[in-house]
Amino acid sequence: MTTNTTATATATAAKTATDITTDTSTDTPLAPEHTPRLQWAEFAPEVYKAMVRLDAAARKGVDPVLLELVKIRASQLNHCAFCLDMHTKDAFAAGESVERIVQLSAWEESRHFYTEKELAALALTEAVTVLTDGFVPDEVYEAAARHFDEAGLAQLIAAITVINAWNRFGVTCRLVAGHYTPGQYK
Repeated sequence: MTTNTTATATATAAKTATDITTDTSTDTPLAPEHTPRLQWAEFAPEVYKAMVRLDAAARKGVDPVLLELVKIRASQLNHCAFCLDMHTKDAFAAGESVERIVQLSAWEESRHFYTEKELAALALTEAVTVLTDGFVPDEVYEAAARHFDEAGLAQLIAAITVINAWNRFGVTCRLVAGHYTPGQYK
């Protein structure tokens, strides 16, 4: 999640189920939206502002399309619906294809949709996001290092780390997906 104003984030997350109530393709009522647990940015504004600055610093020099792929994949792994909504919409708005976004959750079986550099970044994203073995495997790190110079690799690691932090705010506070407009927080 990347945002610029606390008020906008609060208003967006606080929208009610009346905004999205019916599946228009079948006229079938949809399940009601849940209520966010906490508008964390409202109650920790200095942390929020620091996160926005950290996010801006982390994205410097990272290809915008690659950045969205990384953010989507980390958000899938972390089950952050709010960030998935945001970053898939931003990726589509930037010209990303439906196929590449759809296949992202199965990228290892759909390698032919991505460049070798993107594959290395996705593998690193998964290793940094899911630390079940307690470390990032050498082969994953080395594959990424073959495609990124040291500065680029440092920025990529920073971007992966930042989206994981945003995901933890989104999931813990149960931020509501579905109301984001592409570029809204840029």
